[in-house]
Amino acid sequence: MISVRGEAVLEADAEIAVLTATVQSKDHDRRRALDDLVARNRACLELIKSYGDTLEKVETGAVTITPVLKYRRREGDVHYYQGTVWIRITVVDFAVLGELITRLADGERISVDGPQWALRRDSEVYAEAARQAVGQAVERARGYAQALGCRLTGLVELADEGLNDHGGATLFSAQMASGAAMAGESEPEPIALEAAKQMVVATVKARFTTSQPEL
Repeated sequence: MISVRGEAVLEADAEIAVLTATVQSKDHDRRRALDDLVARNRACLELIKSYGDTLEKVETGAVTITPVLKYRRREGDVHYYQGTVWIRITVVDFAVLGELITRLADGERISVDGPQWALRRDSEVYAEAARQAVGQAVERARGYAQALGCRLTGLVELADEGLNDHGGATLFSAQMASGAAMAGESEPEPIALEAAKQMVVATVKARFTTSQPEL
C-alpha cells in the first residue's frame, strides 16, 4: 500500500466584491433619531439599487436604536440616541465599484468598508483545484510505485482535506461623519481599484494498493 498527499494551488481573478455600508443617525430625541435613520437608510438603498444588474445582492444585516447614557458606570440620564443600519452589497461589475464606494462615502453619517474580493462558492476554480490535487496524488503514487518496481492496482481511500480560499482583504475604508448629501451638486471622483487575485489551495490524501515490488 502506498499513501500520498496531493496538492494544487491555483490563482484566479476575483468574481465578486463585497462592500459593507453602515448608516447612522444621532439625536437627543429618540423619535427624531429613528426618523433620521429611516430617511438615511432609504436614500442609501435608493442609491445602491440604482446600479441595477451590476449588483448581485443587497442585504440588510441588522438595525439598532441604542440609548447612550451620560454615565456609563451607573444609571443616568440618556445622553443621546444612536441608530445604525448595516447594509451588505455584493458587486459583480467591478467597473462601477470605485464610483459606488465614493458616492456612498460622500453621504452624511455613512461608513463604507471594503471591497472584500472573493470567488463565488460554486466557482469552477474550486472544482479544478480539486481535480488537479487528485491528479498530483495519482502521479506521486505512480512515481513511488515505479521506483519500487511495481504498479498501482487499486484505490483504497481518497480523503479531501478541504479547499482554502486566500482572498483579498479590505483595501478601502471610509467614514464620513458629515459631508455632501447623496444628491449634492457634484459627485465625488471614483476611487481607482485593482481586484486582488484569489489563491485557491486544494489538498487530498490517497491510499493505493500495488503489486508486489521487485526489490
